[in-house]
Amino acid sequence: MLSSVVAKRLVTGMCQAGWRPAVTGMVSSRGYRGDAPDDTRGDLIEMPLPPWEEKPGETSDIKKRRLLFQSRKRGMLENCILLSLFAKRYLNTMSDIQLRQYDRLINEPSNDWDIYYWATEAQPVPDVYQSEIMDMLKEFTKNRDQEQRLDAPNLEYLDKGSQ
Repeated sequence: MLSSVVAKRLVTGMCQAGWRPAVTGMVSSRGYRGDAPDDTRGDLIEMPLPPWEEKPGETSDIKKRRLLFQSRKRGMLENCILLSLFAKRYLNTMSDIQLRQYDRLINEPSNDWDIYYWATEAQPVPDVYQSEIMDMLKEFTKNRDQEQRLDAPNLEYLDKGSQ
């Protein structure tokens, strides 16, 4: 009979032998450098975005539909969920001034993480984005009612108003 130590070594050795070839074939030779102090970020490419412009002839209904779509289709899942649920709750009741503020907030910053950090109060909001809408978004993000927010809402609610 094998002792438990010998059996453990045998099983561990077999598992590692079977594991190594699969892993070594998938590992990138370059690796991820992250935010290391010696990272010069020379390989970082910044793509310039067109400046945000208000659409002067856009009706309120069209603007709400556009903002709903833009709230839902973000560059990161966290903002897709947060902004689409925010839009579902508040978009139909926003005034024209609030719609303009929301349009600017979600379309002017070039980095979705900025919006997320401002909404979660992880970073201070720049003065240019301090508004009634930002206050509403910060309060909504706190989720005081502890709603389950795991996915963006279905699009069927678009013509049904805020439910």
